[in-house]
Amino acid sequence: MRDIRSTGRRITAALAAAVTVTGLSAGVARPAAAAPAPWHAVGWSDSATGTSINNAMFATNADIMRNDGLTGKGVGVALVDTGVAPVAGLTGGNVVNGPDLSFDSQDPAKRFVDGNGHGTHLAGIIAGRASGSFGGGVAPGAKLTSVKVGAASGAVDVSQVIAAIDWVVAHRNDDTANRIRVLTLSYGTDGVQSSLLDPLQFAVENAWRAGIVVVVASGNTGGNTPLVNPAANPYVLSVGALDLRGTSDMRDDQVTAFTNRGTTARRVDISVPGRTIISLRAPGSAIDTAYPAARVGTQLFKGSGTSQAAAMLAGNVALLLQQRPALTPDQVKALLKSGSQPVASTGTMDQGLRRLDVFAASYPTAPTTKQAWARGTGRGTLEGARGSVHVSDGAATLTGESTVWGRYDATAWSTASAAGTAWSGGSWMGHALTGTTWTTSGGMAAWSGRAWSGGTWSGRAWSGRAWSSVSWLGTTWS
Repeated sequence: MRDIRSTGRRITAALAAAVTVTGLSAGVARPAAAAPAPWHAVGWSDSATGTSINNAMFATNADIMRNDGLTGKGVGVALVDTGVAPVAGLTGGNVVNGPDLSFDSQDPAKRFVDGNGHGTHLAGIIAGRASGSFGGGVAPGAKLTSVKVGAASGAVDVSQVIAAIDWVVAHRNDDTANRIRVLTLSYGTDGVQSSLLDPLQFAVENAWRAGIVVVVASGNTGGNTPLVNPAANPYVLSVGALDLRGTSDMRDDQVTAFTNRGTTARRVDISVPGRTIISLRAPGSAIDTAYPAARVGTQLFKGSGTSQAAAMLAGNVALLLQQRPALTPDQVKALLKSGSQPVASTGTMDQGLRRLDVFAASYPTAPTTKQAWARGTGRGTLEGARGSVHVSDGAATLTGESTVWGRYDATAWSTASAAGTAWSGGSWMGHALTGTTWTTSGGMAAWSGRAWSGGTWSGRAWSGRAWSSVSWLGTTWS
């Protein structure tokens, strides 16, 4: 057992619920009950003053880890999202661009550019470095690899996300000093295909078995609704969002109204601060333009969602893995869950929900047991993975067993994904999507880009099309 620090916070799980912490900003109002909304949006306008990343770290005891000198150094984190803008705080050399698999990639001027703003906000939470008015992210020493799949509008198909996850697995050891150990995914669909069949869930399960801790946002529909796909996969870490309510007392913290709690078959694994988190702004991006009231000064932006909670958890995992690099994904999950604390202020539907205490996970002996869930096959349908979420080019909608780039063969893909061979050079399942080397783009190391050859589902060229459908968790910004 470690000694109790001067902060007065309890260190062990046994002393959990009764301690008051200090240092959180005040004045955050309670959110109104969320109205029925699309699964990808919270659905309310948030006027709260905001929670700094430092205060959110205090609430998870990550500040103790940071005071011990841990920064995530040597740990690679992959962010599959809308890209990362080269703004102050993300240009210190610890952010690189993987391939751009989004629809934007067909325009060289938009390639690797975060035209949406979502990815930049999450990148700041995970690994941003102190700059100007920004105090830095949870793990500023981690190496963040951005794999862009979401266009400026947020539009993305399941097949693009699957290809991105496969790329992360194939290239997890490219940087031997910063191997990718964590994958952050704030994308999900309302597809309810069995985890034993679903291809998106199979992709994250393969990443988990390859030694990558996969952190997935639980969804923003709220209530006892099923976790979104792929958070529904039992192997990965599913994340709910906590509202700290602007006080220094953890006893009044609540799981946000918008968090999907899950069902008795699959619940949220852990809850992390995710309401009005202040992080980096991508000036001129879609959310920056649509929600000017969310700007905090000229550099920062505040946003709420299980997306933000997933980013917070990913940074915490990076701290833990720097301290204990031999941990497997199963051990990380077991330690985080066993060290978690009850959410003290809960309603009936919140009973059993737990909050992150990363310090409590940092010292027990690592368990030797492994998760024993039945393994998936990945041989279900792409259409089942999409649920009701589809992309359209304005004239045709992508449905059925076709990827963005062409025909989908479930047997061939599932075999290759499980073996880590879905990518060969710049081609995924035989579709030429990227270049084959690392280069430089916007001052960052980047995976070389190219125009997709012959990629179309409707018989028209990609360039110049107006893509519709927003398929991101956490895109409601205060």
